Amino acid sequence: MSATEVVASSTSDLPSGDPVPSSLPAPAPKPRPFPLGALLAAAPSNADAFLAHLQRCLQTPSGIDTALLFACYTSRLAASALEAATRPAVARRARRLLALAAALPPNAALVFSAKLLPPSGAALALLLARRLRALSALLSDARTFLRLWGLLNMYFWARRLVVRWRETKSQGEGEKGSGGSSAKEDRVETAISWVQMATCVVFQSLENVAYLSSKDVLGWSAAAQHRAGLWSARFWAAFVGVELGRLAYEARKRGRRTRAERFAGGKTAAEVQKDEADWSDAWRKSVLRNLAWAPLTLHWSSEAGLLGEMAVGALASVPGVIQMRDLWRRTAE
Repeated sequence: MSATEVVASSTSDLPSGDPVPSSLPAPAPKPRPFPLGALLAAAPSNADAFLAHLQRCLQTPSGIDTALLFACYTSRLAASALEAATRPAVARRARRLLALAAALPPNAALVFSAKLLPPSGAALALLLARRLRALSALLSDARTFLRLWGLLNMYFWARRLVVRWRETKSQGEGEKGSGGSSAKEDRVETAISWVQMATCVVFQSLENVAYLSSKDVLGWSAAAQHRAGLWSARFWAAFVGVELGRLAYEARKRGRRTRAERFAGGKTAAEVQKDEADWSDAWRKSVLRNLAWAPLTLHWSSEAGLLGEMAVGALASVPGVIQMRDLWRRTAE
């Protein structure tokens, strides 16, 4: 081994002279101050954009009904939640008051003290719950009033069904005379549409008469109004049941399509995939809405009711939230 090789091998193990990395953790970055000024400066434009978006939501009757539905049952749910949260505090004060009254002699005078009354926070929560429940009742009355014109829409619904039935009948007779293959409309879907239309007509008619009688426009008695309300809810329950059956039938029918039917019209694989995703999303939302309405319609169809106020608010908020989210998304610029 030469002297040069010895020197190279001996110096290769020496430190390189580069700075040794520190084993201490790097200092945490300083937290940025909360941009309160920027938020306050942007507040007017954000509020303007929100109000403009809300105004677009309220430009159609269906949008107004969706907004009223959302506000009606979320306020009812909030009122029930506030009452449930304050109930233990009120119950404790009531038990203390009863225990104190039971310990007094029969002829003793009972003077109330502020300490025995519910705390100010509970009283404020109960007041807010009462206001929210009144708002919910007002919005429910407004929705019932707006539905008075529902029979007009059902007339055009029935007219479309009649026109479709005539077109299908004439088309079937022409194909039969020419010896061609029959292309009849699905009779199951047609029967479902007729049943749904009939249940909606009875539901809306009974609700209209009961509502107008409650405002002294018509002359039905309070007992007759109550019975009409029950039967109206029962026909609504029938509609919901038929709608759930229709959704199940639609899913079964769609799952049995052939590849040629899925790619009809020269669709690409990406377009077919998007169509399937959109249909599945809309189908799941419709099923969820009707599953939420089903126990509510049974509750309103019963004389004594089946659900508590909290359950009613929670279940009815489900379709309200779903429809409001879809409406908000559709009206976004």
